[in-house]
Amino acid sequence: MNSNLRSFIESLRREDELVEVSAQVDPFLEIAEIHRRVIENNGKALLFSNVKNSRFPVVTNLFGTPRRIELAFGPNPLDFVRRAVHAAETLLPPKLSKLWQFRDLGFTGARLGTRSVSRVPVLHARQSPVDLENLPLLQLWSGDGGHFVTLPLVYTEGPTDGKHNLWIYRMHRYDATTTGMHWQIGKGGGFHYYEAEQRNEPLPVTVFLGGPPALMLSAIAPLPEGIPELMLASLLAGQKIAVAKNPLGSARHRLIAEAEFAICGSVAPHTRRPEGPFGDHYGYYSLEHDYPIFEADAVFHRKDAIYPATVVGKPRQEDFFIGDYLQELLSPLFPLVMPAVRDLWSYGQTGFHSLAAAVVRERYAREALSAGLRILGEGQLTLTKFLLLTDKPQDLRDFKSLFEHILARVDWQRDLHIFSQTAFDTLDYASGKINHGSKAILMGTGEATRELPRIFSGSIPAGVRAAEAFCAGCLVVEATTYQEDPK
Repeated sequence: MNSNLRSFIESLRREDELVEVSAQVDPFLEIAEIHRRVIENNGKALLFSNVKNSRFPVVTNLFGTPRRIELAFGPNPLDFVRRAVHAAETLLPPKLSKLWQFRDLGFTGARLGTRSVSRVPVLHARQSPVDLENLPLLQLWSGDGGHFVTLPLVYTEGPTDGKHNLWIYRMHRYDATTTGMHWQIGKGGGFHYYEAEQRNEPLPVTVFLGGPPALMLSAIAPLPEGIPELMLASLLAGQKIAVAKNPLGSARHRLIAEAEFAICGSVAPHTRRPEGPFGDHYGYYSLEHDYPIFEADAVFHRKDAIYPATVVGKPRQEDFFIGDYLQELLSPLFPLVMPAVRDLWSYGQTGFHSLAAAVVRERYAREALSAGLRILGEGQLTLTKFLLLTDKPQDLRDFKSLFEHILARVDWQRDLHIFSQTAFDTLDYASGKINHGSKAILMGTGEATRELPRIFSGSIPAGVRAAEAFCAGCLVVEATTYQEDPK
């Protein structure tokens, strides 16, 4: 498989999945606009070799189709997860014949984790002095607060237990040495920073750009708590992730040897600075808020480094395809963690956190509700805003069919549960207070209790401009805006 970004780019070139742009392009709005037009038409990955005010090429749209994700990882990770789950269900009680049946898992498991190497391409060059303004950070939208790192692999370790977190947190560049660190609610890096602040200590942070494609996907995977991101990355890569000692000293993090860039630094405790606005994956701007400040003290890079970036906005963008692949990969694990959950799916069309659905068990009265509450208490799933539940096998990816199934069974007095004053996705502005809001569960279990109408023939109330059937039993309406009629 692809051990670094450039080997993946070569794979894309061989498969005619790459467009190389030699004309000069501007990281201020222009690259993002080209990217959006290409992905809207299911186009190829983009390699910009002549970027204004930077000597580094920019690559975008690496994972913008299912085919390119297949080229990056192949079928092996999906097969391994399914086999591992099947083994977990089969090997109790353990028998020698059963263990032999799953012997292949041991060979794959031996390739998980990290390995130390002496050849370290990311150390080929070092900036002196540190100059983040030399990197081709993109401004995606005209209303953005500036230029952002959009694919940073932000690595931290817990001050107390040493467990690592690798996640993509956008970084708003302020000047040559500092950026914002957008640690959202419920994310591991933010937990590590909280611990460091409690100890009144700075938190060491290393930001990797590029490296094995597996790193980029594992850094946004909604893993059950306790599963290390680097373990998933090695599974996706089909080999252990190469790491090396940091030349800055033993107190610093090890480096991903095959990364394009490694930006080393720290985040001081109890310091904040306005970050944003930023046009996000929900399709609107997340606003300016105070966030911790990352200060870089060293930048290492390959001598011919390529800067990877992505562009976010109203779905479907590149993150839509990444999210769907990760769900396919990880969904078999959730019944192991939550036995009452048979299947689970979040909808990328809504930004993933806004809407999810699950098939759960209903072996006793209201067990489905207990299963729903369990889902809302698990890792990244705690940020789910609206959860649909049923106890009958359904293709959760077919939303209209699922919604009709639930509407035919729901008891509106009993099956709609709204929870106020809960933790809320940082990027969701439906509530009046950041990180706070409401959630809901809608259940449709048992047998159908009604026949749903499929044609709308009623009159339209005042203030409603149009109404159209979305599916059986559900209308989509267009109404007068608040700005047009505040009353």
